[in-house]
Amino acid sequence: MSYDNLDLNYRRAFQVKRKVFISYHHHGDQCYYNEFSRIFHDTYDVIMDNSLDRTIDSEDVNYVIQRIRDNFITGTSCTIVLVGKDTWGRKYVDWEIKTTLDKYHGLIGIQLPTLPITPSNTVVVPDRLNDNIASGYALWLTWAAVTASGQACTNYIEAANAREKKLMVNNRERRLRNA
Repeated sequence: MSYDNLDLNYRRAFQVKRKVFISYHHHGDQCYYNEFSRIFHDTYDVIMDNSLDRTIDSEDVNYVIQRIRDNFITGTSCTIVLVGKDTWGRKYVDWEIKTTLDKYHGLIGIQLPTLPITPSNTVVVPDRLNDNIASGYALWLTWAAVTASGQACTNYIEAANAREKKLMVNNRERRLRNA
């Protein structure tokens, strides 16, 4: 075994598991969250479904966003947004993306197989995510590409975390209602 291979094996053995936050439309895309968790449960340190915790007893948007930041986003390095048919219009998804960007974390959008393609061959994604895909900050990937292997997903997360922070776009008004 060469020293190069030994060094690579050493780094793999002591590689830190990334903590990731998964943002998605709970009613519409729960099965994809479940499948992602099943595939990658040994690869990542934290992948939890917090949908039951989303009932935060407050109409104060700033307080809700603080709770999202403190209870869900803090401690992670990247947010993965599972984008299905209705994800574009979910206020919590927008707030989770905003909080991710406020923390300067990596951002990945994943096109789920259920996301319709328009006649002009485009898809509709959350506006804040779209701003960051267009700027080059967020990665936009397909479900098949991300779930191809644990290593592929890990590479995408590392690439998202390495993006230039100056490309980040987070000046959009918060979505206040679900569409």
